[in-house]
Order: sequence, then structure tokens, then C-alpha cells
Amino acid sequence: MKFNEFPYNRPDFEAYKQSFNETLKSFTNALDAAEQRSYFRKINELRQAVDSMATLASIRHSIDTNNAFYKEENDYWDEYKPLYAELDSTFYKAVLSSPYLEDFKDWVPEPFFKIAANALKAFDPAIIEELQEENRLVSSYYQLIASAQIELDGKTYTLSQLTPLTQAPDRSLRKRAFEARTKFLAENEVAIDTIYDELVQLRTKIAKKLGFDNYIPLGYLRMNRLDYNQEMVAGYRESVLKNVVPFTQELYQKQAKRIDVDTLAYYDLAYEFKSGNPVPKEDMETLVKAAQGMYQELSAETDAFFGFMQSHELMDLASKKGKQGGGYCTYISDHKAPFIFANFNETAHDVEVLTHEAGHAFQVFQSRWIDVPECQWPTLESCEIHSMSMEYLTWPWMDRFFKEDTAKFKYAHLADALKFLPYGVSVDHFQHEVYAHPEYSPRDRKDAWRRLEKMYTPHKDYTENAFYDQGTFWFTQSHIFANPFYYIDYTLAGVCALQFWKRSQENDPNAFKDYLNICNAGGTLSFLNIVKEANLKSPFDPTCIPEVMVSVKDYLSKVDDQAL
Repeated sequence: MKFNEFPYNRPDFEAYKQSFNETLKSFTNALDAAEQRSYFRKINELRQAVDSMATLASIRHSIDTNNAFYKEENDYWDEYKPLYAELDSTFYKAVLSSPYLEDFKDWVPEPFFKIAANALKAFDPAIIEELQEENRLVSSYYQLIASAQIELDGKTYTLSQLTPLTQAPDRSLRKRAFEARTKFLAENEVAIDTIYDELVQLRTKIAKKLGFDNYIPLGYLRMNRLDYNQEMVAGYRESVLKNVVPFTQELYQKQAKRIDVDTLAYYDLAYEFKSGNPVPKEDMETLVKAAQGMYQELSAETDAFFGFMQSHELMDLASKKGKQGGGYCTYISDHKAPFIFANFNETAHDVEVLTHEAGHAFQVFQSRWIDVPECQWPTLESCEIHSMSMEYLTWPWMDRFFKEDTAKFKYAHLADALKFLPYGVSVDHFQHEVYAHPEYSPRDRKDAWRRLEKMYTPHKDYTENAFYDQGTFWFTQSHIFANPFYYIDYTLAGVCALQFWKRSQENDPNAFKDYLNICNAGGTLSFLNIVKEANLKSPFDPTCIPEVMVSVKDYLSKVDDQAL
């Protein structure tokens, strides 16, 4: 079947609950380990069937947030997901208290048991109403951002469609595009502030109900930080501040010289070259065909994967009215099918998001052999290794997308990877501060954001934009609203991916082999064990970032960026 033929039926919760509890009772009463193992698998089949319906509803709602049917289904899942989670918690308890637990550990991957234990600490039936409200608030944020209809020069744009204008060679057009974007956000400032304030208060309430002092430790449990902690993350942020921020400021100075401005204004940051930013030279359909050829040549495994994605039409890439912003990859368990969602807008990001989300999709495609749902994906910082590394492993084929702009693209892609690290850790630092101080007012949060911007991204000049200068740039960073503490992941993975970049630049014959190994492993390993399996150095190792910086600086210094 093609994706649009995948059937969707809202589960009958009461019927599912009865079937689930009967199977769980059989699991508990099993007479030996083999019998219990069979019921373990049956329960996972039930859970995956429900997850497949939830995922289908989510995808179809995100493709068209104005679709009345899937809007109603999204509302259903906002309400019922916590009820399904309650059933999952009874399953986790039964497994962890099983008399055959040691037998399970022989064939169930180790992360499952840690994830199960985390889930039990992060859930209690007493918080179901709060979880339902959290889901509703997140959906309202997505709906608000997707509703943007921004007028500029007689045309109407979504936020994603406006992006190419913010990178235009015409400086006045860039400024007007940002001002139009700002106008939409300013008009919705109170609504966005209110949604986030309610989310912070709600998450703090949930944490306290569960016995935590604040949301931070609960956030780490929810994110399944299996082998690192808050102190290690703080040390990592400090390493980025010390080793990366000074060099990124040099990169911004070179950028100002390239585009011939005395000082980079906020609306100049996305404009890299006076000759124009690198852009794909073909339309969306041709780009996908080029990607098909690329993946055919990269390996037999990537060829099979991309052919599967195309034959089942498992990508929705065009930006359109009513479509949720951003990009993602997800997995429909019952069809063993990854799905890629994006918003192409005729910028270099189209190619970056295609290779990035394809990295996610390739990993879970290779992990289809894993029948424990918790281990089909690894934890999120590990997921991002697969996606970000794929962006670099496909560098040899970038000329098919960018043609004469290929050198320009590679320079910008690598420089942007470094520029992203300080921003990424600032988002994490901001969230730690917000949840450590739930009493902050919206004004306090904005002040905190602006203070951290000046620390990690001191080049940002909002002199001509009072709205951004008051600390509101984060309003469109959806992770802050929907997935607390899911952002440091991109930077941790980015440091790992840069090591794959270095190895591929050196023609290391084992680079792709190691990448394939960690894709095959899926979530059967924790983050630091995946790093070890890939023969990479941990980002938490104090020597890691300095070593990565040596290689990246060397590459960038050898490029005459003023000639691009």
C-alpha cells in the first residue's frame, strides 16, 4: 500500500483496555519464562497497533491542520494518550517485577529496562488530567504557528514560505521579510506567552505531584538520559562556550566582509554570500530523483531504503497552507514504514532536511528487526547522530543538487554546523533556567533569553527590531514548547557527526561501516555506547570539542570564502 491507503481507525479504548489487561494477566500468571515471553510479544503487538493509529493521525493532522476529521482525531489522542500510557505503566511494572526478569535480560535490550524504570518514575494516574492539558496546550501552539498568513508585497506566505525572502540578496527585502514575520509574532505575543507560561506551570505541578522539586529531573527522565546527567551537560555547554563561541564570532566577521556590510544586522545573519546563498538548482521532484540516484550509489542498504520510501509514497515535502511547520521523521509500526515530513521552500535547507530526515528514516528502516517498541529508535540524542551524519556522508553527491554552488554549499554547511552549537546549547541553558525558576513571569523569561543570547551568540544585533531585542526569538522554536530539553541533543549529535565528517574527508574506509552498524543497532544501545560502537569520541570528553575544532578550522581556513 501507499501511505494514503494506510487505513486509519480510532481505537476503542475500553475494548483495547480489556484485551490489554487480559493479556497482561496471562503474562503475570505464566508458568515459565517461555510462556511469559510469548505474552510479552503479544502485548507489544497490541501496543504497536495503537501507536500506529496515533502516528497516522498525527502525520495527517500535521500535513493539514485545517482538516476537520484529523483535527478531531488529534484532539482524541491529546486526551487519550495519557490513558494508554497508564496501561503501559502497568506493563512496565509487571516486567520489572517478573520472577523471570533475568531471562528477559538475556534477549531484551538493556535500554528497555532503564526506559521502563524511567517511565514509572515519570507517571502516576494522579497526573492524567495534567498530561491531557499539556497535550492540548502543545497542539494549540502548533495550530497557532501553522495559522500564519503573512502579507508581503501583495503575496501571502506561511512562516516556512517566507524563509527564502529572509535570505534574499536585496537587503531591504530581507529586512521587510523579517519585519513581516515579526509582526505576526508580535500580534500573537500574548497568546504565545500565555501558552508557554501555562506549560511551565503545568509541568512544574506534574513534577511536584511526582515528588520532584522542579521539572528539570522529570524532564531528564522523560528524555531518557540513560547515561549522562545535568552536571555533565553543564560542563559540555561550558566547553562550547570556551572552544566554539570565539571562532564563530570570527566566522560572522568574515560573513560581514563577504556580504559587504560594516555590521551584521539580525536580518543579515541568514544571508551568507554576496553572490547569493547556495540554492538547489532543480525543482522538488527532480531533487527527489537526484536523491534516489545518490542513495543507489551510497550503498545497497540505502538503495533499498529509499526505493521503499518512494514506492510507498512515504514523504510529504511541499510547503503549503495549513501545514505544520518544520520537518520530522516518524515510524508507523504496523507497516514497518518510516515517514518523512518537511516544508521545502527552495533554499539549501531543502537538501539538508531531505538528507537529515532520511538519516532518521534509514536508521529506523534498518532497525525494523527489533520487536521491542522502546528500542526501535534509540534515545533522541543518538537519533540525531544518524540524521546529522547522513548530511555529511552524502557530501560527495552535493554537486547533483547545487551544481556550480557546491563549494559554496559545503562551506556554508560546515560553518553553519559550528554556528549552530552555541545556539543549541543556549536553548538548553534557557530551559534549565526557566524550569529552575517557574515563578518567572513572561518578562523574566524574555530577559533570561536575551541575557543568554548575549553570552552564546553575542553577534546578534537587534537594534532595528525592538520585538526581538526584548528576548522573543525563541517563540518559533517549537521544541521549547513541545519537547522540553530536546535540543541539546542536536548539539551532542552534531559533535559526533562532525567526527564522521572528518573521517569521510580522510576517506576512512570504516566510516560508513560504523555508521551502518549504529543504524542496525537502533535503540539496543544507550547514547554513550552508540558513540563507542561508532568508534567516536564522547562529546563529554573534554578533549573532544577542541579536537573537532582543529579539523573544522583547518578546512574552513583553506577556503577562499570571499571568492564564493
